Amino acid sequence: MISTLLVANRGEIACRIFRTCRALGIATVAVYSDADADALHVREADTAVRLPGAAPADTYLRGDLVVRAALAAGADAVHPGYGFLSENAGFARAVQDAGLRWVGPPVKAIEMMASKTRAKELMAAAEVPLLSPVDPAKATVDDLPLLLKAAAGGGGRGMRVVRELGALPGEVAAATAEAANAFGDGEVFAEPYVERGRHVEVQIMADEHGTVWALGTRDCSLQRRHQKVIEEAPAPGLDKALRTRLHDAATAAARAVGYRGAGTVEFLVTADGRPYFLEMNTRLQVEHPVTEAVFGLDLVALQLSVAEGVPLPAPTPPDPHGHAVEARLYAEDPAHDWQPRTGPLHTLDVPDEPGLRLDTGYTGGDTIGVHYDPMLAKVIAHAPTRTQAVRLLARALERTRIHGPVTNRDLLVRSLRHPDFTGARLDTGFYDRHLDALTATPDGATDRNLAALAAAAADATRHRTTGTPWKPHTGVNPPRPPAADTPATGSRFGAWRNIPSQPQTRRYRSEPDGTEHEIAYRTTRSGAIEAPGARILTVTPDHVTVETDDGVTHRFRLAAHHDRVYVDGATGSYTFTALPRFTEPTHRTDPGSLLAPMPGTVVRLADGLVAGVAVEAGQPLIWLEAMKMEHRILAPASGTLTALHAAPGLQVEVGALLAVVQEEPTP
Repeated sequence: MISTLLVANRGEIACRIFRTCRALGIATVAVYSDADADALHVREADTAVRLPGAAPADTYLRGDLVVRAALAAGADAVHPGYGFLSENAGFARAVQDAGLRWVGPPVKAIEMMASKTRAKELMAAAEVPLLSPVDPAKATVDDLPLLLKAAAGGGGRGMRVVRELGALPGEVAAATAEAANAFGDGEVFAEPYVERGRHVEVQIMADEHGTVWALGTRDCSLQRRHQKVIEEAPAPGLDKALRTRLHDAATAAARAVGYRGAGTVEFLVTADGRPYFLEMNTRLQVEHPVTEAVFGLDLVALQLSVAEGVPLPAPTPPDPHGHAVEARLYAEDPAHDWQPRTGPLHTLDVPDEPGLRLDTGYTGGDTIGVHYDPMLAKVIAHAPTRTQAVRLLARALERTRIHGPVTNRDLLVRSLRHPDFTGARLDTGFYDRHLDALTATPDGATDRNLAALAAAAADATRHRTTGTPWKPHTGVNPPRPPAADTPATGSRFGAWRNIPSQPQTRRYRSEPDGTEHEIAYRTTRSGAIEAPGARILTVTPDHVTVETDDGVTHRFRLAAHHDRVYVDGATGSYTFTALPRFTEPTHRTDPGSLLAPMPGTVVRLADGLVAGVAVEAGQPLIWLEAMKMEHRILAPASGTLTALHAAPGLQVEVGALLAVVQEEPTP
């Protein structure tokens, strides 16, 4: 029996495992880096052990330190979660050599599936369908497009789609460098890239007594940078014969390596319904909650039970019920190359309603740092039908209050409501085709203007001496509202006056698109606040009710943090930056300057990149790694590189000057 479990991970997955442990009466131990000293998973654990340092290579990827922490804390078992050391056979062996129980598959199974190339050889022997590998050195035009993949990789690292033969050598070099940096193994291989393919996977659970469950299918086709964004179970639109074939192939894969515990067998399904083995993940998947919801299971509890030697409760899994959809909420800006965002997370408030589940490693008041994956949370909806589950999830995300860095929340809502998604027309090219439309600023500005009006009214109210709700007085002799405090600037902007007034203005910039709004309003004799097409019914610093000329009432909740105002309404949320009333001189950046869009590490430069070389507009010049992703810094124009301040290994802050390109003069 496991009595104390150390989770060799952080964030959302550590919190999720702790939740099951509490239900089972198992004590918990967290490990944490210096950057995670105040993280939620540390606060939720019974005991926590520090791993000195901040970088993953110095902390969560140090298996020796994790084993030492488990022994020091008195743990008798280790759960690896996902990512980090979860598929590291050496770590699993070290855990067992230390006399600790390993909550994962056998070391041999991990070793056999650790290399995707070796895994494909095993699957071929087990008659699992495969895509034929292509030797990059011998590839021809007829082999294109190709997908390059890291043999030891996962999470999209080291993956490249190559559509031009001339680009293949450079992309192989880039994939090799990224794989070596991420996994310590630069081996890459190539296989045909299937256009309009679907990513479909099968969850398996096996015990040491010979029972293997195939727990339905999941569709994970909506991906950015080969990383999943929205997942669902069961995968829609598969006929019974294809589902059976996938289940049989997954079971054969598990039996071929003597598997035990939770794992996932991933397939690529072509547009005409042919499945091909991609890889086997010898761990719990990020998207496991959708399978749990549909089958009514706790996969972590089953992992712990299997690790204790207990057989699965039945020879076959329970029957599935309903449909589940999961969305990954990231601190990133999809409209700007998916750049991750950092900073204080003031509020994270997801509706708590039947059918919804929240798995997260953050709460309001936490800080999103630069060292780890930018995923804030997973929101899961379960309902009797797919239509109901998708609608429930979209509405829940729309009503979620997130105050802090830019997130992909609006993208998720629009994706869930896109006709191709609601119609189950799914494939891995979804965002390649639809991203521009999904991230475009909506044509209708009415709701955003009303939200900006609410922000202006609340900001003005915030300067008053009392926080009691203000309502326009309808009597013959309305009382004079309390006098406004004098703001630090010395102005009396926003004071309520019981006389007709000239319009007052307030300027805001909408984030992250940068649209500016100038809000003009006036105070009437009765103390009411009016603006073109609307009037304020009630106002406090935190709540504003606006009525438009057509009689529709709009209610907003507001929160202000420094110069940012967050406005949450019934149909969306808005973030505004308050702008000065008069334009102020700003710091100018020389034309052609390449600035770091985020804090990170320079991992490599374009070949031959030195001051004085000619560059082409859009040419990748610098690769910056931040929050487990690589970001390309492109030449803003064709011209000459006049300055280079970046070098591999250099740590940079957001806004740091990396290089300068002098644009060619127009003929």
